[in-house]
Amino acid sequence: MSKNFALMGAAGYIAPRHLKAIQDVGGDLMAALDKNDSVGILDSYFPNTSFFVEFERFDRHIEKQKREHNKQLDYVSICTPNYLHDAHIRMALRAGANAICEKPLVLNPWNLDALLAIEKETGKKVYTILQLRLHQSIIDLKQKIASGPKDKIYDVDLTYLTSRGNWYFTSWKGDVEKSGGIASNIGVHFYDMLSWVFGKVKTNKVHVHTHDRAAGYLEFEQARVKWFLSIDYDALPEEIKEKGQRTYRSITVEGREIEFSGGFTELHTTSYQDILNGNGFGLEDARQSIDIVQTIRNAELSVLEDGKFHPFAKLPKTKHPFKRV
Repeated sequence: MSKNFALMGAAGYIAPRHLKAIQDVGGDLMAALDKNDSVGILDSYFPNTSFFVEFERFDRHIEKQKREHNKQLDYVSICTPNYLHDAHIRMALRAGANAICEKPLVLNPWNLDALLAIEKETGKKVYTILQLRLHQSIIDLKQKIASGPKDKIYDVDLTYLTSRGNWYFTSWKGDVEKSGGIASNIGVHFYDMLSWVFGKVKTNKVHVHTHDRAAGYLEFEQARVKWFLSIDYDALPEEIKEKGQRTYRSITVEGREIEFSGGFTELHTTSYQDILNGNGFGLEDARQSIDIVQTIRNAELSVLEDGKFHPFAKLPKTKHPFKRV
C-alpha cells in the first residue's frame, strides 16, 4: 500500500537521494518545503507535488489534507540544515507522521532524550539515515570483527578530505551553531560506522579543530582509531590533486584498506525499504555518534602522543583562514 510522504529541505544537496528513494519504494509525495525555490528536481520525481517556501503554509496544507481529504501523512523526510532537525522531527511526530531524518539526527545527545519522550507520547517513530551500516563492505567488516578474537584491539586509520569552496563558509554549513562544525557535518556517519563495528567508545581526544579540519584519537572496545577530516583542498595528498580529484577517503584496519568507494547510489533506497519493512535505525542507534561529535565540538585540544595521532594532524595550517562573506 502506497505511503504518503512530505519532504523538508527540497532544494538541498541530499534531497534528490530522498526523492529517488520515495519514488523507488512506491511512495507519494504530498508536499515539499524549502525557503529556496530552486527545486526543479521535483519535475524528475514528483512534478505534481505541492511545493511551499513558507513553513506555515506547508504545515497548513498537511493539516488540510488530513481534515478535508482524509489523507494522512505517513512519513516526513527531513533534509534541512542540521540545527533545524530537532524542531522538524517534532513537527513530524505531532502531525501524526514518522520522521526520516538525515545525519546528524540532532546536534546534542540531550535532544535525543526529549525526542524519545515525544515518540512515546505520539506513538510515532524517528528514523535516521545511517547508510554505511547497509554498505556490504562495512557489513562484511563487522562480521569479521564479530567472529574474530573478542580481546583483539584493531588499529584503524580514518582519513576523509572533501574539498569545499568559499561558498561553504557563507552557507549554514560554515556556521558551527547551525552545522555543529566539521565533525558533525562530514564525519558523523563515519563515527557511527566505527561505533557499530567496534563497540562502545572509551577515549575521545581532539588534536586539531578549526573551521576547515579536525583530527583526533578514539578508542573503542575493539579499536584504536586515528582520524582526520578536512574540507581544505590544500590538505589533499599531491597524488590525488594530480589526478584532478577533490576528494580523498580512506579507512584502513590493521594496515589493510577497506574498499567502500562504490555501492552508495542505492543506499538511501535500501534505507527507506528497510524502514517500510519495519526495521530502520532509530534514536538510540544514533546516540553514540552524537555523543562523539558533541564531545569533539567542545573538547580542549590534547597534545600529540606517540602512536596516537593521525599523521595529517601535523599538516601546516590552512592558507585560507575563515572568512564569512
